[in-house]
Amino acid sequence: MKPIFAIYIKDLRGIVTNWAAAVIIGGLIILPSLYAWFNIKASWDPYGQTSGIRVAVVNQDAGSTLRGQSLKIGDEIISSLRENHNIGWIFTSEDKAMKGLKRGQYYAVIVIPDSFSARIASVLTPTPEKAEILYYVNEKINAVAPKITAKGASSVTSEVNRNFIKTANGAIFSIFNQIGLELKQELPLIRKMKTLALRFQELYPEINQAAGTAVDDLHATQNIVGKVQNELPHAAELADKGKQWADNTSAFLNRGGEVLETSSPIVKDTLIQLTQAADLASRTTGLLLAKLEQDNEDESKELLTPQQSEHLTQGLSVAAGMAESLADMLARLEPSAPGNKLTGAVAELRQAGGEFNQMAGLFPGVRSSAVETGAAPGLKDAAIAALTKLHGLAESAADRLNRLSGNFDNIIQPAIKSAMDTLKQEASHAGKLLQEATGDLPVIDKVLTDAGKGLTAAIKGAEEIRKELPTAEKKLQEVTRRITSLEKEGTLEDLIGLLSLDFAKESEFFAEPVILKENRVFPIPNYGSAMSPFFTTLSVWVGGLLLVSMLTVEVHDRLDGIRSYHEYLGRFLTFLTLALLQTVFTTVGDLLILGTYAADPVRFVLYGLLLAAVFMLIIYTLVSVFGNVGKAMAIVLLVLQLAGSGGTFPIQVTPPFFQAIYPFLPFTYGISLMREAVGGSVQDIVTRDIYVLLLYAGLSLALGLGLKKSVNKAAAKWVEKAKSGHLIH
Repeated sequence: MKPIFAIYIKDLRGIVTNWAAAVIIGGLIILPSLYAWFNIKASWDPYGQTSGIRVAVVNQDAGSTLRGQSLKIGDEIISSLRENHNIGWIFTSEDKAMKGLKRGQYYAVIVIPDSFSARIASVLTPTPEKAEILYYVNEKINAVAPKITAKGASSVTSEVNRNFIKTANGAIFSIFNQIGLELKQELPLIRKMKTLALRFQELYPEINQAAGTAVDDLHATQNIVGKVQNELPHAAELADKGKQWADNTSAFLNRGGEVLETSSPIVKDTLIQLTQAADLASRTTGLLLAKLEQDNEDESKELLTPQQSEHLTQGLSVAAGMAESLADMLARLEPSAPGNKLTGAVAELRQAGGEFNQMAGLFPGVRSSAVETGAAPGLKDAAIAALTKLHGLAESAADRLNRLSGNFDNIIQPAIKSAMDTLKQEASHAGKLLQEATGDLPVIDKVLTDAGKGLTAAIKGAEEIRKELPTAEKKLQEVTRRITSLEKEGTLEDLIGLLSLDFAKESEFFAEPVILKENRVFPIPNYGSAMSPFFTTLSVWVGGLLLVSMLTVEVHDRLDGIRSYHEYLGRFLTFLTLALLQTVFTTVGDLLILGTYAADPVRFVLYGLLLAAVFMLIIYTLVSVFGNVGKAMAIVLLVLQLAGSGGTFPIQVTPPFFQAIYPFLPFTYGISLMREAVGGSVQDIVTRDIYVLLLYAGLSLALGLGLKKSVNKAAAKWVEKAKSGHLIH
């Protein structure tokens, strides 16, 4: 460390003891601050000095009339502009204005055409035309001035629009005031008429609807009466036929009941026969199953011959048909039987019939399997399984039919008799009703005839009333139209109050119904203070460039034992000291001499010192390692950072190249850090900026310590050759 500080102390002694060097160093310390101060002061309030920007105004408006009143809006615009000192308005002729514009005497020209007022007045005609204001601008004089003059021109059109809206609304609200006064005088009479008229008006939809409905209903009733009268002869014929049918049905049911009573033993015998058939099938399959299980095929063959098998199969098919037929008969009587007593019997018979059908289908194959098991021993298990299933079906059918036979006398036969009795009663009742209806038909015919006559008279009267209703409603609407139009949005009193408002204030409101309320976050009082972070950061970099341009980074009087990194760090301390002095002078001068605003002045100075240290290290390293090439690199970096750091314009409006390099430039984080001191700090932004700047410092140190010796040695001959031309030092 001693060699490093030895170089540093020697440099300081040389500055203090050599007055010429001290003067030069003093100038180098002051010069960067002047760069920042002049630029900040020049941009202190640029938009507050626009009165010097000359804009020519030409008024050619010939005027017009609106509802008999003279209208000359061009003169009103001129009067308004004479009171506006934001821009240097010059009122002249068109020839002088256009010549002055081309020669650069005026930045822009505004021409009010002769038809301006006439077009404004066309608003009350069927074909209104928009008025025009002509605007000419000379864009070669200055890049920013056209933007300011365009803003002034747009403010002229905005003021005209505002005044037009204000005037038009004032006339409209003045008329409303007169209407309100008239209504207020007639309010008692209007209230009386309103109550009565609006009541009838409310009821008219219902009256119209009721009248229309009554006429439609009368016509419909008349049609119905006519149709009923036309159908009465057919109804009489149908009643006679129905009575005959009911009598025949009753007689048939009487005979059917007698037949059922006579055939009850037969039904019971049928159930017994079905039971016996099921028992026979059960016994036969049981014997076959027993012989097969005893391995006695010969006895199985003797037990069931082919003729017997065929006979048994036919018997089972017949039994299935008998069961289904008996079930169908009981099913037809089931709805008339009390308590659904036949439902179970019908289900049991259908189930038994199904089982008989299954047995009839299975029996021939089972017999063949049973008698041929000797020839094919492997069929024995299949035959036993089939016989077991067949035997189960036979036993199930036998059980069902035994239950039905046992319940026949107590449940099934009484249910059949009850069903027949119910059917006979219903047929007899239907016959009586039809007989009574036939007797009433003459009376009904007379009633319908009288009703038809009454309906004809009623329809005629209703039609006349309905024809008169629209006329009466129209007259009532004429009376209530004004009331209803005034009370669409509220009561009549509210409407009168609305119409009685101050028309001058209302027109003023509608001319500008919305105003912008600005809330400033991190407020900065003037444009110069807002630009101080950029110009201060720029002056720090420029100060570093001045130092490496005027002072050498090489140690000519080398001490014994001095290494490359001693020379690099020792001379850097000298440059760092001068850079810090430059920055203190600049930042303190910003605050005290110019009076720039900073939310935290102490941070403003401290952040400036951090920038000075980092920027000086970057510039010094480039020059120390690369020599004059490093100076060029530092200047190129300055040029890139002027446009790519977002110091003057938002980075989002710059070309894509600068947006791409923006995150990698030291200025980006230096300006951001200084803005935090000026406007107010957000800690995470401050932390980010400091970390990135320290990263740049670390990279610069690594470059200087790692490459200085090797690069200087490699470039020594090239540098000597360049110096031999006596142009490059």
